[in-house]
Amino acid sequence: MLHTKANEIDPTGRKVKLANGKTLTYDRLVLSPGIDFRWAAVEGLDAKGAQIVPHAWQGGPQTSILQKQLTAMPDGGLVVIAPPGNPFRCPPGPYERASLIAHYLKKHKPKSKILILDAKDKFSKQPLFVQGWNSLYPGMIEWVAGGEGGRIERVDVKTRTLYTESGDKHQGAVVNFIPPQKAGSLVHSAGLTNNDGWCPVNQRDFESTIHAGIHVIGDASIAGKMPKSGFAANSQGKVCAAAIVSALGGTSMPDPSYVNTCYSLVAPNYGISVAAVYRFSKDKGIYKVKGSGGVSPKDANADFREKEARYAVGWYDSITADTFS
Repeated sequence: MLHTKANEIDPTGRKVKLANGKTLTYDRLVLSPGIDFRWAAVEGLDAKGAQIVPHAWQGGPQTSILQKQLTAMPDGGLVVIAPPGNPFRCPPGPYERASLIAHYLKKHKPKSKILILDAKDKFSKQPLFVQGWNSLYPGMIEWVAGGEGGRIERVDVKTRTLYTESGDKHQGAVVNFIPPQKAGSLVHSAGLTNNDGWCPVNQRDFESTIHAGIHVIGDASIAGKMPKSGFAANSQGKVCAAAIVSALGGTSMPDPSYVNTCYSLVAPNYGISVAAVYRFSKDKGIYKVKGSGGVSPKDANADFREKEARYAVGWYDSITADTFS
């Protein structure tokens, strides 16, 4: 176990250069490089501008910037959240974020509002989120679909103003602009991405279709119908590991099965979830198994929502322990 970054990959020589100066050779290489941002797709915004208009879509300093801005915002201020178009990391994430910001505002800054300017015309678990917003935060959250004026054309970082394709402009006291995304920078420099900026893989074992011997899992990979979620990445890692063991041992790989489960909190005591099982076929790649999983029932009572919130905590503890232990 080396606690250092991989700076460069040589797919031809099968070498990885590390930040500590060492170079490793490999028989098989597994990458989970996460995401990076397509800054060129957003007029007026770049990595430097994200210090004022944070994306907070990679944990660390960006998350702290958003938190500090929300704390400093006066009561009555407008929070604008701009989710990107598909595909992007964590499909329900922007809407869970809006929910929990609303929970904070309701307690500490009740005159404030949240405006969601979406690049999409629909989003993950939308009926459940909207139901929760109407119940818990009536009149506080407004969502605008992409086709109805939600798509952003330009950002003025200094004034925190968003200009939409429809000609409207929206200025926020806090603006959380989540840019369009692509695979992490490491795989781009290694030539592992396609023209869309993601990594094409054999969805049976996640081996790159561009460079043999390299497997790409998680958000950076093109994984058929699977969402770009942490649980999906965990499932893909297990399938990938089984494939590598089979390849090194000269045995047949078992038929893969994948799973995704995602809980979201609309409030600390109000949870919703979605789950699905996936299979692989040569014709369809990774596809969702018909009738598997599902979403939380829309007609559930408060006790059910509270139980799902508790399950969400258990789910988080379980998936992090399984991934990082």
